[in-house]
Amino acid sequence: MQIEKLQNILEALLISAEKPLSIDKLLGFFQTEDLVNRNDVKQALALIQETFEARGFELIETASGFRFQTKSEYKQWVTQHWDEKPARYSRALLETLALIVYRQPITRAEIEDIRGVAVSSNIIKTLQERDWIRVVGHKEVPGRPALLGTTRQFLDYFNLKSLDEMPSLSEIQDIDKLYPELDLGPLQDLTEAADEQEKEEEEDEHIEDKPMDIFDIDEIEINESSIDSLNAKIKSEADQESNDI
Repeated sequence: MQIEKLQNILEALLISAEKPLSIDKLLGFFQTEDLVNRNDVKQALALIQETFEARGFELIETASGFRFQTKSEYKQWVTQHWDEKPARYSRALLETLALIVYRQPITRAEIEDIRGVAVSSNIIKTLQERDWIRVVGHKEVPGRPALLGTTRQFLDYFNLKSLDEMPSLSEIQDIDKLYPELDLGPLQDLTEAADEQEKEEEEDEHIEDKPMDIFDIDEIEINESSIDSLNAKIKSEADQESNDI
């Protein structure tokens, strides 16, 4: 098949696809008599990328395959297509996600140890609903806690082919600038309500686990006289029941 025709076919397939298409999936659209092999597809994809370098959209490769998408520099115009504002995420959620990305597989307890605070159930739920994280196994310790890791959809969302393309921790200066697609917005607006909600959830989730040594002794008014008084009351009620019988 001529490369120009192959290029046009691939463009049609990619622009009509709902998800990224890998080279294997693209090859699946051709029959043996089409005489199209893997190298032909790679060559045609490279030509497509070159063709659209000066256009408003581009062909990129993610972990799941190739897809067309608008260029990020035109975001302010493209986003006017939608009335709904993009989702915003709290710092607590981003810190949790970052720990999962860079320390995976990791348990929820390990995340809490590093952050120094409890991880809200809503944060884990949100990340799972976005299909950014998943349970990849269970740690072989008492209780066998779930081990969390990132998904292929996470890589696709951030236009990454693999985790190796993630910036090193030393390169991360400001996550707002590193991933503008998260649309964090003003930090003050984002974190106040989220942090307050997370604080309430942490108190609810961990009240039963509150260690005895952090209670004020004044809160526990149990002494010998109160115990004797309680025992006397119980004995009196028991005697009264016996007399009634």
